Amino acid sequence: MARSKILLALALLALALLLHRSGLLAWLNLAQLQAHLSQLHQLRDAHPLTSGLVFFTLYVLVAGLSLPGATLLTLAGGAIFGLAYGTLLVSFASSLGATGSFAASRYFLRDWVQSRWGSSLGSVHRGLDRDGPFYLFTLRLVPAFPFFLVNLMMGLTPMPISTFYWVSQLGMIPGTLVYVNAGMELASLQSLSGILSSRLILAFTLLGLLPWAGRWLQEQVRLHRLYGRFSRPRKFDRNILVIGAGSAGLVTAYIAAAVRAKVTLVEKHKMGGDCLNTGCVPSKTLIQSAKLAHSLTQAQEFGVTLQAPGVDFGAVMERVHKVIAQVEPHDSVERYTGLGVECIQGRARFISPWEVEIECSQGTQRLSARHIVIATGARPTLPAVPGLSDLNYWTSDTIWNLRQLPARLLVLGAGPIGCELAQSFARLGSKVVMVDQGERLLRREDPEISWRLAEQLRAEGLDLRLCHRPLEFGRQDGVGWLRCEHQGQEVRLEFDEVLCAVGRTANTRGFGLEELGVQIRANQTLAVNDFLETNYPNILACGDVAGPYQFTHVAAHQAWFAAVNSLFGGLRRFRADYSVIPWATFTDPEVARVGLNEQEARQQGVAYEVTRYDLEGLDRAIADGTNQGEVKVLTVPGRDKILGVTIVGPRAGDLLAEFVLAMRHGLGLNQILSTIHIYPTMAEANKYVAGEWKKAHKPERVLAWLEKFHNWMRG
Repeated sequence: MARSKILLALALLALALLLHRSGLLAWLNLAQLQAHLSQLHQLRDAHPLTSGLVFFTLYVLVAGLSLPGATLLTLAGGAIFGLAYGTLLVSFASSLGATGSFAASRYFLRDWVQSRWGSSLGSVHRGLDRDGPFYLFTLRLVPAFPFFLVNLMMGLTPMPISTFYWVSQLGMIPGTLVYVNAGMELASLQSLSGILSSRLILAFTLLGLLPWAGRWLQEQVRLHRLYGRFSRPRKFDRNILVIGAGSAGLVTAYIAAAVRAKVTLVEKHKMGGDCLNTGCVPSKTLIQSAKLAHSLTQAQEFGVTLQAPGVDFGAVMERVHKVIAQVEPHDSVERYTGLGVECIQGRARFISPWEVEIECSQGTQRLSARHIVIATGARPTLPAVPGLSDLNYWTSDTIWNLRQLPARLLVLGAGPIGCELAQSFARLGSKVVMVDQGERLLRREDPEISWRLAEQLRAEGLDLRLCHRPLEFGRQDGVGWLRCEHQGQEVRLEFDEVLCAVGRTANTRGFGLEELGVQIRANQTLAVNDFLETNYPNILACGDVAGPYQFTHVAAHQAWFAAVNSLFGGLRRFRADYSVIPWATFTDPEVARVGLNEQEARQQGVAYEVTRYDLEGLDRAIADGTNQGEVKVLTVPGRDKILGVTIVGPRAGDLLAEFVLAMRHGLGLNQILSTIHIYPTMAEANKYVAGEWKKAHKPERVLAWLEKFHNWMRG
């Protein structure tokens, strides 16, 4: 591929030199055209088709090779061929030449640009996907912008070549008409600067704004139709009304209250949402108990002799609820009321884009707000497997009500939730079988990462049934069973309890969004723009209900944008930033990641290098008996800029923080390598992986000269 690019580049360079040496480009000045105009007319009259074809070909070559002279050729088109024929020739030749320049830029430069700056161009590409034709059309209408630069820059974007062509064809017509018409007066034309007066440039600029004005008008018409059927309150009770008191809702309300806005927070169940009551807090508490139980079984390896440890599952679950109660005040009504947030426990339902009806213990009340933020979270997804609804199944929301350890637990799903809970129950004493249709665990991670975790789970006695498609659930004589299809054969798996952990579905139904006409995506999340606005600009959404990530920390991150855009969007709006999003799966070993991994980089066409450091050589990990895992870093080829990091090992989520900071603030592996890390700590793994990168990129030529220098110094 590199060789073909070099050969093609040389061929194009040779063609450009040939045009220059031929003398044709020397004709492309005003004096030459005026002096030989009569001869050119005679040539046109004698050979009308041939002269038109030669002119057309020359124009395509000049425009395609980004050579100077396109403006003079446009004048020549009018001077030689007249307004109609000249405009026809110039219009199509200029568009074809521009498309050739666009294609050359894409072929020679886009991969290089993407490899160096691809990770920071995501928002630019998304904007061009949405508004690219408008941008290009505006640039084509305003002759002040050099067209050859427009061609080259657009070639670096993901815009389809067909779109580039037809927008260019349409957008360049007004300017082409002006220049071709000026060319008809070539004999009296004194200079090129006389073609475009300041008034004409202003007219073109206003013309360039026309598509944006049209789009604005179209948006105003849409909003009028959208809001027109509702009566807008003359005065609002609140600045913001937030529905849902999980992580996203709490942070939104907190920020609004902090800037002295009047805010009401409505929660139908428990303050703190899923994270506090059924998600992060209880699951990590259970994981810690399971980890301790597992550690006790390994005590002899550390020289500690213990009697066989026992697990009181009821006591484990009691501790889970004690921890929830201990954390609960952080998210309580009392705390948020003290911060200036009005908290209402009740069920909210939209009456209009500005009004919500709340059913609570005191009755029904209606509140209005200038902006409403939806933060209703998500719920466990239930797979459409026959017989499941007839069982007393468990989910990640309800499993915390379990008080007796199941002897045999079937976990349906091999994502983060399924892996965390399956390993925990196995360590507490259940015989666990995991069932999933996919080929591996944690399918969003790279294959070798999934395999590392799978090996650990199998070593702990979990029965992993991957590539098993669930067909039917049932229960007979008190024993549950699942019939699966695996490689064309039916498999029957028995269990005492079943836990469904196949994902989570956004809570978007049942509180008036359908009647209002708020747009909902196919995956049930609310369709929001970059500013977290729904199709009603005064109704925003954040957290799991908005996507694209379902993490507590991302919900809190989005909440800042939702709050600020609600309160100050009339002055300035902020696009939600997803450029550096970390996450972790809290199995043992933990799996933590930020940025791209290999499978995502390949899917997105991003060039990368991989650097690894295996924890088996880390002193602290060896001392702790936890030296299984690795740090894997993706960087821009030849540079230390970090594209993504995956860590497998103990406290991987904590270790990842250094890389999150580095990526967020543009620091590279050289900066991590030059930072002092305490010895002996797990954090040294981050420095050592940076050292591996440095070792692979050492300046061999400089080192060879240094070796000669030191030899010379020894005499």
